[in-house]
Amino acid sequence: MRRRHVAIATLAATIATIGRPVAQSYPTRPIRMVVPFAPGGATDIVARLIGEQLSRQLGQPVVVENRAGAGGIVGSDIVAKAPADGYTLIVSNIAAHGAGPSITRTMPYDADRDFTHIALIGTIANALVVNPTLPVRTLEDFLAYARRNPGLFYGSGGRGTSAHLSGELLRAMTGLDIAHVPYRGAAPAMADLIGGQIPAVFDAIGSIAPAVRAGQLRMLAVTSPQRSPAMPDVPTMAEAGVPGYEATSWFGFSAPAGLPQAVLDRLSQGLRRAMEEPTVTQRLADLGFVRRDYTPAEYQAFVRAELAKWADVVRRAGIQPE
Repeated sequence: MRRRHVAIATLAATIATIGRPVAQSYPTRPIRMVVPFAPGGATDIVARLIGEQLSRQLGQPVVVENRAGAGGIVGSDIVAKAPADGYTLIVSNIAAHGAGPSITRTMPYDADRDFTHIALIGTIANALVVNPTLPVRTLEDFLAYARRNPGLFYGSGGRGTSAHLSGELLRAMTGLDIAHVPYRGAAPAMADLIGGQIPAVFDAIGSIAPAVRAGQLRMLAVTSPQRSPAMPDVPTMAEAGVPGYEATSWFGFSAPAGLPQAVLDRLSQGLRRAMEEPTVTQRLADLGFVRRDYTPAEYQAFVRAELAKWADVVRRAGIQPE
């Protein structure tokens, strides 16, 4: 009888400790943070900024890895198929986890079911910028120029990105004959714009503001419903002549589906503390971010709502999946 009691007690103790090692030991090695775009764009800047602080919170290196392609889908697919152990994260975004699935004929993953969405960083406006040699100074000028020059090109960081859809929304709302040129990230699009290889680009305001302030580019309008704190003198699309126009981008952090609850809690807490660091808060504000403090459950619900929203926008805009 005594041996039986000891056995039962031992079993109970074992059951009680199941899950504790994961919570107590994670992480024990470096964490890979995949950026599904080329280096230098807003997504990359945010990843490196928060990754540095997250490393301090978790006590392990956070290694940023750029895996660009297909508007963020290539990098996101890598993470969707990785082990759900907390050692591979993705900078989730509107392109690969919101709008992209609606304009991609065959998706290699499900943006909702194949990920554990951990934290939303915030939203950020895009902006329409042009090379200063283009003879336009306002959005009204640009619309008139585009009508005189049908087939005008505009670039973005990739097909399905919020920048791409910002341009498509402008085309749909104004009837402009403009053509999209997708790049493998915002940085190469900006390089071609500054170099004069393309006349106009839509991109996140934070990554292009320095070039605008330096006089290398001219910003015509922002895509958010309100002016951006990062560039308060630049009008919104609605103010500048396209009433009702609104398109904003967002960024967050996600992991493969099935992440253990203890690891999810640890990452959620670490990311929240990282984003509360004064240097991070100020830098995100400088980049034009509007902070959002969502729980994992709220972020998961947000992604589902975005998938439905952009499916409707793509349908109404007549964009054909490729």
